[in-house]
This record gives sequence, C-alpha cells and structure tokens, in this order.
Amino acid sequence: MQSNQPILSNADALDALVPDTRLAGRTAIVTGSTSGIGEAIARVLASSGATVVVSGRNAERAQAVVDTITAAGGTARAVVADLGASADEVRRFATEATTALGGHVDVLVNNAGVYPASPTALLTDDELDAILATNIRAPHVLVAALAPAMVERDSGVFVNIGSWMSRVGVPFGAAYTASKAAIEQMTRTWSAEFGPSGVRVNSVSPGATSTPGNAESADVLAAMTRGTVAGQPVRPVDIATAVRWLASDEAAFVHGTIVDVDGGILHTRLS
Repeated sequence: MQSNQPILSNADALDALVPDTRLAGRTAIVTGSTSGIGEAIARVLASSGATVVVSGRNAERAQAVVDTITAAGGTARAVVADLGASADEVRRFATEATTALGGHVDVLVNNAGVYPASPTALLTDDELDAILATNIRAPHVLVAALAPAMVERDSGVFVNIGSWMSRVGVPFGAAYTASKAAIEQMTRTWSAEFGPSGVRVNSVSPGATSTPGNAESADVLAAMTRGTVAGQPVRPVDIATAVRWLASDEAAFVHGTIVDVDGGILHTRLS
C-alpha cells in the first residue's frame, strides 16, 4: 500500500532548506537553472555553501533566482546563456561563467534541455536541431571546455541530468529520449576518461517530474505516476538533493553511475 503521508510541495521544501556547509568553498555552474529542476538544483547547492552560476536565456529570470538564493543567505551569479546556439557561444558561456566564479569551477551540472515530445513524423527539423544542440552538443562542449582544468588540479565533478525514458520504449519523443540515452552514455565514457584524474562524473535520471514547464500536463503526470511506488510525480527538489549528494565528498567513490530519482516508475510495478 502506498503511503498517504503528506509531503511538502516543491516550493515549500525549497523554502524550508536548512543551510549547511557540505559544499562550502566550492563553485558550481547549473545550466538551465532559471526554473524547474535547474532552479531547485541551484538553490540546494547554494544552501550547502556553494557559489552558483545560475544560467538561462532570460536575464530577468536568472537574476530572480539569484535574488532568491541571496535572500536565503547563499551566493550566486547570473550568466545569460543560450545553449542551443553555436559551439563557440557555448564555449563563451563556459569562459564567462568561470570568470564569474573567480576562475575556478568545481561542479558542472548539465541540466539544460529541450523536450519536444512529438511523434516522429511530426517533429520539425528545427525541433530536431534544437534537441541535438541543447541536449547533446552543449554538454559535450562544456565538459570539453571545463575538464582540462579539473584534470590539472585532480578534482572536479560533473553531474548530468538524464531521464527515466532513456531506458524504456515509449510511443513518442524518439529524438528526446535518444538524447537522454546519449547523455547517460557520455556519463559512463567521461567517467572512464576523467575519473583516473580525480574528476567524478555521474548522472541523475528523473522520473515523471512536475515542473512549471509541464504544468499544463498535470493530469497526465498524475495518471502516469498513480501506479508507482511513490504514487505521485517527482518534485524538482528531490532531484536537486541527489545532485548535491553526487557533488559532495559523501559520494567520493561514486563513478559513472546513473542515480534514478523516479518514484519507482522504471524498475518497479505494483500491478
């Protein structure tokens, strides 16, 4: 039987964060962090002492998240970025974000993504290009830009955000789900490539998650998760706390792993 114990809403859980020092002195970039999962990650990392770059395409939304973090006693900087732009623009963002953090990046969270879920025949060329650019090329370019300095100092963390749909067939969103399978495979490969130099690479795979971006699909999310162990959609804060653990010294021996934060949707069945 599923638990009927009430849980805090995502907003209330974020507002109730208790500051701690597990990431004190660390710096982090969280892509796509002006709302939803990315905002939650930025706020949770900042609540644990990290100085965070909040990034997105809209400067006002990025600054609003920075202001929220600052009001809670954290430290953050806003850096505008369109990760669907050219590779040179993504490299420019990496340089600007590094500068905003004082020239030193300890953690990169590759969260930014686009998720058109059209049937294959209806996906436009522009949508396909955006998926490939934002979900695959941008993380690759950012890791390529930031990894050398981490390798040189034998320390650093990359956390990639995947999806439960990357490992199960669904009748829509082929390009999107393939892009998430790609980021999970890059996680394993980057771990093998950079891990021996002290750089840890892991991924968090969210289940059906309630965010502002899919608010119009609340009924669909409820139906999808009703039969899961959790019985309800994942909250962004649940994903954020998993990211924080992977970024911390508590996960020092975790390499190349996919952490499923999905309410049991992928691996369990109740009926």
